[in-house]
Amino acid sequence: MDALYENIIRPVFFTQDPEVMHEMAIRAMQVVGVVPPLRSFMEALNFIKTPNPVNLFGLNFPNRVGLAAGFDKDAECWRAAGAFGFGHIEIGTVTMLKQPGNPRPRMFRYPSRETVVNCCGFPNDGAEEIAQRLSKSMGRGKSSKKFPLGINIGKSKITPIENAAEDYLFSFNALADYADFFTINVSSPNTPELRRLQGRDFLPNLLGAVVKANSDRAKKLGVKRIPIILKIAPDLTFADIDAIISILDELGLDGICATNTTTWRPWQDIEKSGGMSGKPLFEKSLEIVRYISKVTDGKLPIIGVGGIVDLDSAGKMMNAGASLVQVYTGMVFRGPFFARSLAKSLIWRDSNWV
Repeated sequence: MDALYENIIRPVFFTQDPEVMHEMAIRAMQVVGVVPPLRSFMEALNFIKTPNPVNLFGLNFPNRVGLAAGFDKDAECWRAAGAFGFGHIEIGTVTMLKQPGNPRPRMFRYPSRETVVNCCGFPNDGAEEIAQRLSKSMGRGKSSKKFPLGINIGKSKITPIENAAEDYLFSFNALADYADFFTINVSSPNTPELRRLQGRDFLPNLLGAVVKANSDRAKKLGVKRIPIILKIAPDLTFADIDAIISILDELGLDGICATNTTTWRPWQDIEKSGGMSGKPLFEKSLEIVRYISKVTDGKLPIIGVGGIVDLDSAGKMMNAGASLVQVYTGMVFRGPFFARSLAKSLIWRDSNWV
């Protein structure tokens, strides 16, 4: 199936606008998600479970491969993820306010380099509308899910950076009933000033507010606190990362997602605005995952993401210290069942690891 996609289907798809094809993929997954017999049939073929679930953040992940945030921005097709082999999914990025994102075109493919540049700017329906959509699809409980659902939240474009904490808190409170874990996105290059939130001037206050809200909610409802992780940029220095790790340790965050897209450009002919993902990003992401694992003695759980396009890159990410991996651009180039192939290969790798 992967070869069929790469040799026959992908060349046709790549003649079309990237965002139009992305929207078509969302619609196709929606159909699978809302037709239970079809979803059950495809899950029977493609849903990959490890012999023993991967336990991370106190959650059980059926396999090590997740769908990264940015694909299902509005929680429209997440229920179908298992039917394509994913062991978890992050929806979003969700912001407090509904917003259209940046003007189109805002997605650019570079097939010969297995690279995508996006400057989308968090287009989404807003936290309240997405919460209503999740409520309709699962109710107020989470027991209907076969895999963990992460919700990635970010800052609305018009919210001043000084008020960022209130913006994230609104989204957290609106969506907490539906999240198995939250990812705090302070690292997209496509929202003005967002990456400043990674620094000491803003990050402790922002994360501290969310951590407190999470703890207060858990006490009030008599439930477990929701795991919270931070997604960081690949363009940070090691000193920047050290400062972030110190903050995460102080506040007791559950893990880190490394990394988001990069503003670095290895070639002059690539779109200058936006974040670059895909194969060229891999070494930068790998270096950061390796560094985080080393300086934390492997004690801080890491989700490795960025440039994973085959088993070799996924295996290197795991060797560097990641417990889970996520893909998105890799699926663009390898096809809709890339996660299934990757998850099966990682199970074989785990069972034969010495």
